[in-house]
Amino acid sequence: MRIIFMGTPDFAVPTLEALVAAGHEVVAAYSQPPRPAGRGKKLQASPVQLAAEAHGIDVRTPVSLKGGDEQAAFAALDADVAVVAAYGLILPQAVLDAPRLGCLNVHGSLLPRWRGAAPVQRAILAGDDLTGVTIMQMERGLDTGPMLAKVETPVSGKTAGDLTTELAEMGAALMVQVLADLAAYPALVQPDEGVTYAHKIEKAESRLDFTHSAVDVVRQVRAFAPVPGAFFELEGERYRVLAADRVEDGGATGVTLDEALTVACGTGAIRPTLVQRAGRPAMDAASLLRGRAIPAGTVLG
Repeated sequence: MRIIFMGTPDFAVPTLEALVAAGHEVVAAYSQPPRPAGRGKKLQASPVQLAAEAHGIDVRTPVSLKGGDEQAAFAALDADVAVVAAYGLILPQAVLDAPRLGCLNVHGSLLPRWRGAAPVQRAILAGDDLTGVTIMQMERGLDTGPMLAKVETPVSGKTAGDLTTELAEMGAALMVQVLADLAAYPALVQPDEGVTYAHKIEKAESRLDFTHSAVDVVRQVRAFAPVPGAFFELEGERYRVLAADRVEDGGATGVTLDEALTVACGTGAIRPTLVQRAGRPAMDAASLLRGRAIPAGTVLG
């Protein structure tokens, strides 16, 4: 098929690679424009742009697709289908209608649960047992389009980073499977029952809330690992907690219970196992405590 690919972050790259490997003609790749990144704030191309350029694919990075010229340029590609994976821009109706078979999206949840921007993190925070990938036909609504195929996986003890990587590979394989025989995947309208919204993650959500149960606090750690990283503050310094275990213990919330950084929660306690101080590499908790003792009775904020 003649395919327009539309995506931006690492999550989208496996789908692009799979389309190329399957022999499809990717006539253009659309991605978010380069953004300032790193300490020098130099413009950095998105993972999709870098991957597309490595394959010699024409890359387009419009700020918006609302203009008539951009829409005409998109339509002029005469694509059979557009494949979308975490692109990050709203697609106007003219864009949705331009490819002969419309636009198909790789979405990282089992729709209609977790429509929206942060389905992986929300699934972990909510304690879902299962999540997965849905291939859907795009329409104007936010992830409301009819579904063509799904594949699921346990959430278990995975971090957002682990789960995102897994779903990216699953979604890539499923998209190639669907495109190989579209007629075998009739579109099913999403049910109204079970709709939830995965709202964008706010920075404040990554501060550990020790008034919650230890179960919820560990979920918070997993949902924000590796980025932005759940954190606590001590004496004005921020400590990112990238992994933690739940402990059957208790005490005043937010207070350390021993010399091993066990912290009391609303119910139970957690013991961080991988911690990162500002400007330093991540290290196991024992290494951290050898260089920075945190005695029992310390209040963490």
